[in-house]
Amino acid sequence: MTQMAGHRTLEITPDQRRQYQEEGYFILEHVIPDAHLELLRGELTDAIAGVHRQMDEQKTDVLGINHRNKRYFVTLFRETGKLREFLFSDYIERIVRATIGGDAWLFCEQYVVKAAEVGMQFSWHQDSGYVRAAHKPYVSCWCALDDMTEANGTIYVLPYSRAGTTTKVEHVKDEKTNDWVGYHGDDPGEPVIVPAGSIAVFSSTCFHRSGVNTSPNQRRVYLAQYSAEPILRDGKPAILAEPFLKNGKRI
Repeated sequence: MTQMAGHRTLEITPDQRRQYQEEGYFILEHVIPDAHLELLRGELTDAIAGVHRQMDEQKTDVLGINHRNKRYFVTLFRETGKLREFLFSDYIERIVRATIGGDAWLFCEQYVVKAAEVGMQFSWHQDSGYVRAAHKPYVSCWCALDDMTEANGTIYVLPYSRAGTTTKVEHVKDEKTNDWVGYHGDDPGEPVIVPAGSIAVFSSTCFHRSGVNTSPNQRRVYLAQYSAEPILRDGKPAILAEPFLKNGKRI
């Protein structure tokens, strides 16, 4: 990776491509440009305030898998479009091409935040386990907005070779947390210990989980997911279907 004119040129290596195919993931350290990192962080505060307003209106501290002052899953693109320059950047394009090929749509984007000292864990799951529509495996770009440690609740990935599967499995809902759980073994997985600005790239069929945040600070992540074709439910986009690449060219 080199830095030129204020931005980074990213190259995905053959070994990383191979690891994605064989084990379901690879890691890119410190690849998000500082300007984009600040953009992503800057949009988050108002977004969490919006979740709190919804909770207040419904007189609850739990909205789906959002838990007040514990963990948050917040989407923004549909409402503001402000993150477009990151979501469709040259370096994200390189990641997408290397994993799912020359046809790509933005399928989902969300912030994942664990509150300081009380941030909840998140159970073993495949991202595909949360999609109630037929689909091909898609790619997730898990973008660290803070330095990630085991203490602040980073993710753990389970390589395909240790999970025993490369395909989507049935998930069971945990009624206490509303998590969907797909792996019930005792393998702890591989912790993703990376500096802010790094991206963990993994398939929607790669199992991962996250720990509790016991640190004194929030643990902030932005997740961007891309599919090789629009993912539809009843003929309409299941979440998003923002065109990115078609036949190897930007749309």
